Amino acid sequence: MYSDFSRHHIDDPGQIPFDAAAYSKFKFGDGDIARAFGQELGRHFVELHGDALLAEENIVFVPSPYHAIPTASNALSLFFRDEVNRFLFRHQRKSLLQSKIHRYKTYTVDYGNLDFEERMRLISSDTYHLDKHFLEGRMVLFIDDIKITGSHEQIIRQQLEREEIKGRFVFVYYAQLMNKAIPPNFENYLNYFAVKDRSDLVTIINEDNFIMNTRIIKYILKSDPVDLMAFIHALREERLPEMVNYAIGNNYHLMEDYQHNLMLITNHINYGN
Repeated sequence: MYSDFSRHHIDDPGQIPFDAAAYSKFKFGDGDIARAFGQELGRHFVELHGDALLAEENIVFVPSPYHAIPTASNALSLFFRDEVNRFLFRHQRKSLLQSKIHRYKTYTVDYGNLDFEERMRLISSDTYHLDKHFLEGRMVLFIDDIKITGSHEQIIRQQLEREEIKGRFVFVYYAQLMNKAIPPNFENYLNYFAVKDRSDLVTIINEDNFIMNTRIIKYILKSDPVDLMAFIHALREERLPEMVNYAIGNNYHLMEDYQHNLMLITNHINYGN
């Protein structure tokens, strides 16, 4: 059985029902905003579906798919989990179980600029892995930040059906685009609402609350080499090794679009010497 839930509905691009600037900063790693959004989503979900949670013995929480580098929505998901767990604690119920959708393929194009068909063609070639035996027969909460075309949800549903996994599956979003007349590239309008240039990004990354994610790493690795060197010199020293470790873990060193800049960064920090 499938259902979905979203905290905010977007019907008019001129009347966004949440702080668009905050959302943009969240997508580029602002941890304080990820916490605020995740807690808001968790509180609202509990308010409307608390009885359903209490009716279940075992509930599984699943962030959006990734391999080695978490997505921005993963940070929001963890704060959502903590909020729901506090509700379960107050009612002396088991905390959420946690699983992961392993994603073994990545790409360098900007997903937020694609329409539904382009998104489906791109992610249909991904290799996803779900833990069938862990999910079977349980209530499963798939958490993501925004639903624009529903392509990721469709891929996950197809995977569940292909593997014949039975359960109660709820797709939970912070926001959902309801008006299909709004083009899908509206997603990038939101993503870059408050991040217009390198200085905006550096400010976010150098904050103590920053949480590394795949969007940040892709953005920097696809920068013009001149801009990249400016990034390198502007960032806090500890950010670069963290970025390199994540990039290698995601096999970005094997992707032509990223190889040159990744080597420049590793040479700068003398990584591995």
